[in-house]
Amino acid sequence: MKQMALDIGLASTPTLDNFFAGPNAAALSHLRLWTASTSRSPVPSYLWGESGSGKTHLLHAVHQALQEQGALVGWLDAHSMDPPDFNDDWTAVLMDDVHLYNAEQQHTAFNWFVNALTPLTGKPRWVLAAGALPPADLKLREDLRSRLGWGHIDALQVLGETERRAVLRQEADARGLFLSDEVMSYMLNRFSRDLGSLMQLLDQLDHYALQTQRTLTIPLVRAMLENE
Repeated sequence: MKQMALDIGLASTPTLDNFFAGPNAAALSHLRLWTASTSRSPVPSYLWGESGSGKTHLLHAVHQALQEQGALVGWLDAHSMDPPDFNDDWTAVLMDDVHLYNAEQQHTAFNWFVNALTPLTGKPRWVLAAGALPPADLKLREDLRSRLGWGHIDALQVLGETERRAVLRQEADARGLFLSDEVMSYMLNRFSRDLGSLMQLLDQLDHYALQTQRTLTIPLVRAMLENE
């Protein structure tokens, strides 16, 4: 079976509302409380877990929620090759995939962290970071690694198959797309079980079904693969 090229974005913007928490309800509750608060705690937070556990979704969701409130937010990830200097107007600093940071990105992350928590003017800013490993196991410069580990820490778990099925069903229903149990099983058995990849696969299938004016079936999935 040919591997699909999943090169398009998610169908919907990641939000706290469309995050299927499952075993990660405590982390979601913490982020909801923080983004909704008018007197936010400056204690930093760190999310860790393997690929597909929802770390990036949650960081983008927090970013979205803060932007909707009119807040400015600093964003840093492993793809940020020319990050800006710290901006004192930021409400929060978000750092994704910290385990992949190169030396320059680690320097930026440390600078942002220090400036966020000890600003020259105004209140301390919140730092929310995420990585694949717990802080103690991160291969980062010690001053950054230790700071990532002293605040609120949540270990995220990958959803089980029943929960992944529920997420796919929820997303398909939101699109008005009928996703049969047979097609869902085919997706789970033949493709990556990473939830982000599954959602992108569903997005491609939805577009292809619309283009071909066909219902979503296993033969449709096969036909799309043949046209890749």
